[in-house]
Amino acid sequence: MASIDDLFKVRFAGLQYYPETHLSQKPYAPSNKRKLDAIENPNTSYKVPKVPPSGGSKSNEKATVEDEEDNDDDIEAGPALPPDEVEDGIGDEDGRFFGGGITSGTAEALNYIDEHDEGDGLTVEKIDASWLRKVALNFERRISRNSELRAKFEDDPQKFMGSEADLDADVKALSILSDHPDLYGDFAKLGCVASLVSLLAHENTDIAIDAIEIIKELTDEDVEAEQEQWDLLVDAMLDADLLNLLYGNVQRLEEANESDRAAVLENLSSRTAIAESLGQNTSFIPWLLKRVQQKEPVVSQNKQYSAELVAILLQSSSQNRTLFLGLDGIDILLQLLSFYRKRDPTKGTEEEEYMENVFDSVTCCLDDTDGKIKFLEAEGIELCLIMLREGKMSKPRALRLLDHALGGLEGGPCCQKLVEAAGLKAIFTAFMKKVHDSQTTEHLLGILASMLRSLPSNSAERIRLLAKFVEKDYEKLDRTMKIRREYAAKVAAVDQDIQREKSRLSTQEQDQRGDEWLSRRMDAGLYALRTADVVLAWLVAEDEGAKKRIQGLLADRDESLDVVRATLQEQLRESDTDAEDSDRMFREMLTALVEHLH
Repeated sequence: MASIDDLFKVRFAGLQYYPETHLSQKPYAPSNKRKLDAIENPNTSYKVPKVPPSGGSKSNEKATVEDEEDNDDDIEAGPALPPDEVEDGIGDEDGRFFGGGITSGTAEALNYIDEHDEGDGLTVEKIDASWLRKVALNFERRISRNSELRAKFEDDPQKFMGSEADLDADVKALSILSDHPDLYGDFAKLGCVASLVSLLAHENTDIAIDAIEIIKELTDEDVEAEQEQWDLLVDAMLDADLLNLLYGNVQRLEEANESDRAAVLENLSSRTAIAESLGQNTSFIPWLLKRVQQKEPVVSQNKQYSAELVAILLQSSSQNRTLFLGLDGIDILLQLLSFYRKRDPTKGTEEEEYMENVFDSVTCCLDDTDGKIKFLEAEGIELCLIMLREGKMSKPRALRLLDHALGGLEGGPCCQKLVEAAGLKAIFTAFMKKVHDSQTTEHLLGILASMLRSLPSNSAERIRLLAKFVEKDYEKLDRTMKIRREYAAKVAAVDQDIQREKSRLSTQEQDQRGDEWLSRRMDAGLYALRTADVVLAWLVAEDEGAKKRIQGLLADRDESLDVVRATLQEQLRESDTDAEDSDRMFREMLTALVEHLH
């Protein structure tokens, strides 16, 4: 049996298009096809159905097709003939596609709309001080109207719901101010800032939520506001008791409700720039400490963000850290971290970020003397050593904790505790690994330098440390020298680039770029280089055999102890002679080590 395509090809293979006559010439070959039935008007067929005279149904009758004599000349068959002209330039050489897909009437209507769109441009309202005064006046009216209706129809919410919808819309409309920080001063002077802040205490939590979100947008770090503009806005918010109202909303909103949960997050994020005041003037830190301990089957965004806020508050103020330590915060956070001794959170989840924030919070406290004491009492050294031996994701973070705990003028007790807890093996095992990222290397070198500085002379702990460097033919010393060479090469390459840049700049321009150049040197590994040289200088001063070994390794590169001494002298030049006691002690240590390198 022939296919449909074959029948179609046979039928129309001989058709030719004559634009003048709109006629089709049939194929020369005779056709055996039957004639097509005349096409009836579908509307007529619908309106006048054929019904047998008897009025009965024709469903039982058999449909038949009568063959007629072939006479293809009597009718026209096939597709409709194309028009004389191709509209819109759409078509091809065979005349298969024609027309633009729209009627002439539709085209005229579209042209009319286009003409009027071009002539009647939309008027954009100018955002200036005059506009702000109108907005402020309307905003205050909305607040007053809503307060009046709420007081009048306290038991009939339907009577004041309309005014609250209007007020909510006006609150949201204030977000446009974040694009115009030049109006912040006027916004504060008109009293709108205080009115906006007061809405945080509104009975309708939806309005309180929107007010919090607008405050967050106006104080967002991405807003391109000048410092003076920023200060005017924030000072007005603080004068309106923003901090206590924020804390009140934290307690008022129910986290079980999805919208309230989002509001709490926005609530907390709006106070980043005023962390110290928030920590001291409210009970916010105790609330956060309680929140991070809340047990959840899966760590939620709120729990993660609460941990982040703890870290922000502790980093921003020593007073916040003192308050936190008084709440036994170190012990609480270490208990939370103990969960990750052998277990890793899933990467890319809220739990991973939560764990990092808890580590950051503890780290913030370890630069203070009281923080080191609390860390030692809570057995933080032992926990970190367990993580070094058995942890994975927690291992580099545990190293960072140890580096901060052992460092500084008051790090001696922590250094002794690490040796007593058999921590030297774990530290040197990590140190001897061939592949390290730069941060891990810096922390390991920092731990070693701190122990060499803080462990008492001739103490058992110091002797055990020095023995580690001597054992196995000074392999730990060789490793230290290898790290020094690696970072010395990186810093030297950056120094060459900086010298080329200096040659093209004036003295004033060089002074302006000093911080930038120091940052580039630090990124190249200047800190690791300096710390490695401090370790080598201590070994030179402590052990004659170590000194000869270091001199021999330097001689292999045609170098001497002068390169180590130069690094230490550079640190002395950059240190502040009028610094605090810890920095003064550091200068004294460097001076003594330089003397031993002659």
